[in-house]
Amino acid sequence: MINGIINIYKEKGYTSHDVVAKLRGILGQKKIGHTGTLDPDAEGVLPVCLGRATRLCDMLTEKNKIYEAVLLLGKTTDTQDITGRVLEERNTSSLTESYIKECIQGYIGEYEQLPPMYSALKVNGRKLYELAREGIEVERKKRLVQIFDITIDRIELPRISMEVKCSKGTYIRTLCHDIGQDLGAGGCMEALLRTKVGRFELKDSLRLAQVENLKETGKLSEVIVPTDAMFSELPSLTVADEYWTYACNGNPLKPEYMTKKKTVSEGERVRIYDEEKTFIGIYHYNISKGEYRLEKMFFSPSKK
Repeated sequence: MINGIINIYKEKGYTSHDVVAKLRGILGQKKIGHTGTLDPDAEGVLPVCLGRATRLCDMLTEKNKIYEAVLLLGKTTDTQDITGRVLEERNTSSLTESYIKECIQGYIGEYEQLPPMYSALKVNGRKLYELAREGIEVERKKRLVQIFDITIDRIELPRISMEVKCSKGTYIRTLCHDIGQDLGAGGCMEALLRTKVGRFELKDSLRLAQVENLKETGKLSEVIVPTDAMFSELPSLTVADEYWTYACNGNPLKPEYMTKKKTVSEGERVRIYDEEKTFIGIYHYNISKGEYRLEKMFFSPSKK
């Protein structure tokens, strides 16, 4: 089984679920999970976790993201993107660049966003987009998201090209819709490219055909990011062989169980390895108990 993370370029027309299904066929393994849904018409970076690295999916979903988006002003749709049913059209000729820029820059910072009905969020066990397709609209709560920066690359009315740096949970479709409403012209998202998720960048992403070729030529391991590389900023410790079973069973570990001593502070997180340099998991230190406690296990225990 392959363990690690692969940076996939999700192409237009595929859902994130489609990407996972195709990778299962290419790689010949079932344990695969993606780290954040991209709409079928959206493109770009989609980190995919393989094997034991699927335990990272929730952590990677939390990462900040960067997008390149095209906002189409003058058109409001039910899906908030160009694929939806047009609800209203307005003229944009009266809008000035200065007014547009001022409005868009006003979104930088924390912003309460109402999740769209056409989204994968669940209400009472059902995805919102399933309800939307049945013509059912349910009440949603606004969520606080953060826009770290918006760079306007080009204004050629009715289109605006921009780069958005944002927190997890941000719907760029909804951002486009909201900007359009504030400008009084309406708007929807015409195109979306995700260029970065955490450490994963567009320049390193691979299309499914490239992954298949690497698998056939035996070079796939060259592009798999090891699970522990996602925690490279954390110090590492090695548990002595005699305490190996303690670590692999998720038991608390005393500092004296390690091959080397280290001064640590309350709550400090560390990577734990065995003497064969196999990554076991992430632990944090509890001073009052004088021990490291398991935070996330990335090793499947077996006889050594």
